[in-house]
Amino acid sequence: MKLLHANVLGYTGTPFVILHGFLGSGDNWKTLAKRFSELGYQVHVLDLRNHGKSFHDSEFNYEVMAEDLRFYCSHHGLKDIVLLGHSMGGKVAMTFTLKYPNFLKQLIVVDIAPRYYCAHHQGILHGLNAIDFDKVKTRQDAEIILSDFVNEPGTRQFLLKNLYWVEPNRLGWRMNLEVLTEQVEAIGQELKDFPKVSTPSLFLKGSKSDYVLPKDEERILNQFENVEIKEIAHAGHWLHAENPDDFFDAVASFLVKG
Repeated sequence: MKLLHANVLGYTGTPFVILHGFLGSGDNWKTLAKRFSELGYQVHVLDLRNHGKSFHDSEFNYEVMAEDLRFYCSHHGLKDIVLLGHSMGGKVAMTFTLKYPNFLKQLIVVDIAPRYYCAHHQGILHGLNAIDFDKVKTRQDAEIILSDFVNEPGTRQFLLKNLYWVEPNRLGWRMNLEVLTEQVEAIGQELKDFPKVSTPSLFLKGSKSDYVLPKDEERILNQFENVEIKEIAHAGHWLHAENPDDFFDAVASFLVKG
């Protein structure tokens, strides 16, 4: 198996693994990862397959991403980990917890439920695919094209963090855009055959997000035997970026219970 790319902060302490969302990377979590490491954790900020600096592969689903995480933890000898996942990363985290509960000390799932979600990234993916790097030579030119597909400036900046210099004077995407476009439906898949989970768990949702609805909370409470559900005020789906202080405080409060 291939090993996921990661940035590691801290040399000792309980391992704390962070998984980003769709079209993101570990770099999105730099600031919070540093704050968690200052609490005494060894923080592993991963790039999932087909994202960031990790390997590209034609196979892309929650089962294989959970296997990637198992291999990473086994390779580095990580045990009794704190596992945090946002959105797509949250579903990877839940899948991993179901398959390998003995690896975990605590689970933190950020603004996602185990249910099915309709594909809703098509506009973004069309915009990313519209950028022709034979013609586009600057980040500014890429943003101009992307603005026809993505109105929100913050979302554009998030996506443009995936740009890098493939070689002098040629930009490219770090993520595997072809596979992610072809297999976008995999992101919304429901987690099936979902048994009771006894791992101490925290589910966080944004007050302005519709990713975790009241009916989702009922399912979470039915399937997670030792769970807290908390809302982060003044925040949407990217609650860790929109209200990082309240997000950090909620996670830190949960960690001390472990």
